[in-house]
Amino acid sequence: MKLILAVLVMFLVVGTQAQWYRFPVEAVQGGRDMWNAYRDMREANWKDSDKYFHARGNHDAAERGPGGRWAARVISDAVETVPNSGGSGTSDSAADQEANRWGRNGGDPDRYRPRGLPSKY
Repeated sequence: MKLILAVLVMFLVVGTQAQWYRFPVEAVQGGRDMWNAYRDMREANWKDSDKYFHARGNHDAAERGPGGRWAARVISDAVETVPNSGGSGTSDSAADQEANRWGRNGGDPDRYRPRGLPSKY
């Protein structure tokens, strides 16, 4: 039932877009961008890099278009609101959400890049 409702809402929201058929593809690609940022964050294991990877994942996903922006928002909100999913406290969660919004709205993720993080990331 939730899936049907989500699809219905997606079509209603995106119905005004001229290229609505691209939304699902962009959403999947945006989800992949979010996953890649998470994987890189785990691989880097770099102190104070959390906000950078939040911003980068959201930025990359939002660059895909409306579907990617939607996927980034849904994933970011879910991670920060579901208990034991990676969110770590109210103030840290608020800072993570700020980094999420920054990246999703086209801000440069390097604003949050920690000093010394390898250029690979």
